[in-house]
Amino acid sequence: MTQETNRSRLLYVLFVAVTIVLGLLSRSNLIPMPSFISTYAGDILWALMVFWIFCVLFNQQATWRLALYAIVFSFSIEFAQFYHELWIDEIRHTKLGGLILGYAFKLSDLICYFLGILIGALADYLICHQLFKNKVTNVYEF
Repeated sequence: MTQETNRSRLLYVLFVAVTIVLGLLSRSNLIPMPSFISTYAGDILWALMVFWIFCVLFNQQATWRLALYAIVFSFSIEFAQFYHELWIDEIRHTKLGGLILGYAFKLSDLICYFLGILIGALADYLICHQLFKNKVTNVYEF
């Protein structure tokens, strides 16, 4: 059984925007960071952003479903990096294409994606079911 909720799309769009800014900062040289953080933070934040986007698109779905959608999407993007044809590699070599599609498969990216989505799911659960209990509906699904 899971409780459904009606998330504020505006709040989650704000989460998306903040996560994008943090992700871009993690990949820039503007803020010096230890190499471990600069290596993995961007991937964790990318997956967190994906989770927030699913929260915006499907704002009444249960948190576990949104986490599942985000995992499937993120892992699919990573496994798609095994596919190399000229047309998709040209997209990957653009700044935006590289940020979205990545370049080459890495197992560490899957771990980062899982962690980012887990962070988002925990935050979403706390926001929807603990901080704003009066906004949670009593609709249960099996």
